Amino acid sequence: MPENTQTTLRIAVAQSTVREDPTDADGLRASAAEVRRFMKDAAKAGARLVHFTEGAICFPSKYVMSELGPDEVGPSDWTKADWAVLQEELDRIAVLAGELGIWTVIPSVHQLPTPTRPHNSIYVVSDQGKVVNRYDERMLSTTKITWMYTPGAEPVTFEVDGYRLGLALGLDVMFPEVFTEYDLLDVDAVLVSYSTSGSAGNETVPAQARGAAVANTYWVSLAVPANPVADALSALIDPLGRQVAEGPADATPAIAVTDLHRLDRSQIGRDFRRRTRARINS
Repeated sequence: MPENTQTTLRIAVAQSTVREDPTDADGLRASAAEVRRFMKDAAKAGARLVHFTEGAICFPSKYVMSELGPDEVGPSDWTKADWAVLQEELDRIAVLAGELGIWTVIPSVHQLPTPTRPHNSIYVVSDQGKVVNRYDERMLSTTKITWMYTPGAEPVTFEVDGYRLGLALGLDVMFPEVFTEYDLLDVDAVLVSYSTSGSAGNETVPAQARGAAVANTYWVSLAVPANPVADALSALIDPLGRQVAEGPADATPAIAVTDLHRLDRSQIGRDFRRRTRARINS
């Protein structure tokens, strides 16, 4: 076993406040301050990685961004976003990750050269305070693909202490093929960041995340907003589909922490699934 391979990996998942106006500098700063507070909480709890929800800094509203005004959905005017403050706060998060020695998985909008729409992304910040990878949401909603974002093109994995982790964002959670792809990439866990602009959220998302975990026999970390009417809590889900840790039941902002245990890949069905897929696809 390589020296940097651990038998367990302690991770934290955040249930955090989500704001929807990227033109609001004070709101961006407040969200980022909460992110940094949870990073400190996670580090104090001994976590090697902390995972945040889609929109942890901002989940841009289709109405706020619409070039047609706040009452009609249309093409997004991304020049309205306060990109300077957003980058400043992301830089501060990266610096703190290095100071705390904790990996930080933080979603944010990724700016592309005008006139190309941005990606809806997840940044992977190492325990050295460096952005080492980025995942761009692929399974965009109708609103996102029509008015707001450029879709991503490929899965992304990275390693922490010998654990291979995959990333999923937004509506990726509703597509089993995304999780099958990560099964084929030999991951130990998939970190899913999900938010919604609807007040009620999507009550099927936790079930879909649990189903992905048990169908592929790996861990799933599900990070969702702190929202008492969203029918979902941030949770850490084991390879049997059990939520072994979750955010407060009243959906207040907090973190949940657990230790991921690596399973013997030859004993968890992964080899069987590969043989069977090869047979039926031959």
